[in-house]
Amino acid sequence: MKFTQYFLYTRQRRDRKDIKIEWIRYVIDNPVKEDIQSDGRIKRWAKISEANNKYLRVVLLEDRETVHNAFFDHSFKEKS
Repeated sequence: MKFTQYFLYTRQRRDRKDIKIEWIRYVIDNPVKEDIQSDGRIKRWAKISEANNKYLRVVLLEDRETVHNAFFDHSFKEKS
């Protein structure tokens, strides 16, 4: 797994510093949803049980291995 400089910078924010790398890997490998943005970046979501069942959104670059962003998406709702 690789990371953009943007990700490394934003990871220092108080609302993101507690996001574990293993959670990011879990989302990449086990998404409940995936969208591809018009710029080619890939958004993936998965529920993280250890984080009170919040959904973590991970944004990957087109190479599908470089993490550009990761944050808890409070507006995401999984379709049943």
